[in-house]
Amino acid sequence: MLGVGIDWAEEFHLVALGRPGEGVFDVARVEHDPRSLDTLIARIAQLEPDPAEVRVVLETSYGMLVERLLDAGYAVVPVNPDLVARRRGPAKKKDDAEDARIACLIALDRFERLRPLVPHGEAAAELRAIGRDDERASRDERRLLNRLRADLIATFPAALIIAGDDIGAPTFLRMLERWPTANALAEASPGELIAFARAGRHGWPDRFADRIHAALAADNFVARDWLVRAKTDTIRLLATQLLALGTQRRAWERRMGELILGAPRTGRAKRPKDGDRGPVVPGGEIYLSFPGLGDRLAARVAGEIGDIANFDTPNGLQCYAGKAPVTRRSGKSELVVANRLACNGHLRDACQQWAFCSLRGSGWARQFYDTHRTSGKGHQAALRALANRWLEVLWHCLTRRVAYSEAVHVANRTHALTPRAA
Repeated sequence: MLGVGIDWAEEFHLVALGRPGEGVFDVARVEHDPRSLDTLIARIAQLEPDPAEVRVVLETSYGMLVERLLDAGYAVVPVNPDLVARRRGPAKKKDDAEDARIACLIALDRFERLRPLVPHGEAAAELRAIGRDDERASRDERRLLNRLRADLIATFPAALIIAGDDIGAPTFLRMLERWPTANALAEASPGELIAFARAGRHGWPDRFADRIHAALAADNFVARDWLVRAKTDTIRLLATQLLALGTQRRAWERRMGELILGAPRTGRAKRPKDGDRGPVVPGGEIYLSFPGLGDRLAARVAGEIGDIANFDTPNGLQCYAGKAPVTRRSGKSELVVANRLACNGHLRDACQQWAFCSLRGSGWARQFYDTHRTSGKGHQAALRALANRWLEVLWHCLTRRVAYSEAVHVANRTHALTPRAA
């Protein structure tokens, strides 16, 4: 066995090599360029020809370095930087070479229970990358919407009446991009407003113009002129950013559906055309058969799981997603059931949202959730328990390659919960 510890950086990496019984026998600097990484992999292959006997420990789970190591067939183990920091000694001295040595010693420790990085196929890897970018874009979108709402309350309260419950509607954002103040919007004629709404494919251009005039005629606070001048460009900028985010997220959603189904959705039925399909994530149709999973959320779940063959049992998948509870008991202390923190955070958040979305489309999920809420559990705890159950069902469906059926699952669940006669 060969242990490899890497203290990575943007420009260069410090790599420590070691063997069981010998410990660390070399620490070298490797530049972050293709030729240097190829040289490193060639040296590792010379020291240990069997890739299965190479264990690499480093403090990141993505990047070109990680991809090169995975392509070489090595077991890549990303660790939390705190794990390395706790082993630096009493002085807690930070040194890159020492961190690489510590990572190498962790790699050589066969009793250290660390989870290797789960490899993904090409389609699943693309799906995972898009899903994570879309998740970050969603957070940015909420942040910008909150900022826009605050600025409109301060300078343009009538705009909130026009927007109603959907402040992120494209037509409304384009209106703010063109008329970011109440005075500018008041100067627009009814015909101009109707033409603007029709050009933006608004369903009721006349109603849109009437709503604007009614909102401007209402009794609203009037902001100071200096504040309006200061916020005009800010409101226009926020509207432009939100429009760009919305356009990109819709494009990502189409690509997610294409990767799940193998072809883009077309026609009124929103189904792929019959014929040749491109690269597809294994079990894509199965993911979409579950209540609460649309293209976007199914892509996040499928992209993080990857190949279901990596999980031998449902509990392995549940632990990876952070939904299997952790129990703690010591001596005479009471049993404590805690939330699992060591997990894939992206999959954890996606499954939590999946559990919430499934409450509408699944009768047993709603009953399961209500039962836990009645027993005294909080909202998030009940959703975690429901997500844990959904992951078990998902594992069985993916391993057996069958789509989810509400009737079949309810029948199986009823049969399992029915007490058997002695």
